[in-house]
Amino acid sequence: MSSGNQGGPGGKDAVMVLEDGRVFRGTTFGAEGQTLGEAVFCTAMTGYQETLTDPSYDRQIVVATAPQIGNTGWNDEDDESSRIWVAGYAVRDPSRRVSNWRANRSLQSELEKQSIVGIAGIDTRALVRHLRTRGSMKAGIFSGAELADYEELLARVTGQPSMLGADLAGEVSTDEMYTIEPDTEHRFTVVAVDLGIKSNTPRMFAQRGMRVHVVPSNVTLDQIKELNPDGVFLSNGPGDPATADGAVALTQGVLQENIPLFGICFGNQILGRALGRNTYKMKFGHRGINVPVIEHHSGRISITAQNHGFALEGERGEVFDTPFGKAEVSHICANDGVVEGVQLVNGRAFSVQYHPEAAAGPHDAAYLFDRFAMLMEGA
Repeated sequence: MSSGNQGGPGGKDAVMVLEDGRVFRGTTFGAEGQTLGEAVFCTAMTGYQETLTDPSYDRQIVVATAPQIGNTGWNDEDDESSRIWVAGYAVRDPSRRVSNWRANRSLQSELEKQSIVGIAGIDTRALVRHLRTRGSMKAGIFSGAELADYEELLARVTGQPSMLGADLAGEVSTDEMYTIEPDTEHRFTVVAVDLGIKSNTPRMFAQRGMRVHVVPSNVTLDQIKELNPDGVFLSNGPGDPATADGAVALTQGVLQENIPLFGICFGNQILGRALGRNTYKMKFGHRGINVPVIEHHSGRISITAQNHGFALEGERGEVFDTPFGKAEVSHICANDGVVEGVQLVNGRAFSVQYHPEAAAGPHDAAYLFDRFAMLMEGA
């Protein structure tokens, strides 16, 4: 058994155990207790509130690479959903003081309120280097009455389900349809399939005169057609896209009906699978707000926000046949060549792996919402 930094900035003892046996000892951050999930790291220097409330992080223990977390506190405006979705939070140095005019309370108090178990005072640099080398893996954070001997804690960690094969969209999706009205004169009606949608996405549509009907992940094609949409949107979300057969079949139905379609993140993987591509689990994924993406045809580079541990198979500029016409790989990651977008060559459907609605920034890719509007306008 190896260990990281011994202790933290105060509080009671806590320990983080990885499935390969690595242990990091620190102090409690947020609630005491036990949490299990997949350990992943996020490179964002800001926007921790948006990260923690992003449904795509369901069942994941997020490790912050930024050394100090919590200095801007917590407010009532920046949540990306109705609750915190991360399984746990691991940080090096929680801020002792909140200093922001928009803050209503501290990050610590919000974690406690929502019973999110975390750990502080660990060597997050060593932990992130370990995850980069070994890959994202099962993990657990333990404190208070849940502390036990090493063998027991390791058994709890290794005994949990894997993210590979996890069907999670239904866990985070809305139970009932709701509607966001346009901010300006009504131009289009969009049906957004909630696979783990973030709050800022309907706002981005509304700013462009779109009425958005947000529907559950198990919506049927007939239910979508009853809403008479000008376009269909597939949202971000958690889990393994190989389990989302229902969403894939729905997407194929939308394509067959020739309804304009736009997808992001998990929605990109769903569109790709609907077009016949396979997906795979990445070693440690892309999570942060500084990931460069190249658009194949224009050469345009956007700095993007991302959160995904799965990706589509393919190569830059690759053109392939589908039942709906020719399709192509439209975007790749400049760092590692991972597929970051696919589209039908006729332009009727397109998707990207990143988050163009990024509330914490960057905003380089916001133009994609205008592109969707142009697609619906020409339909």
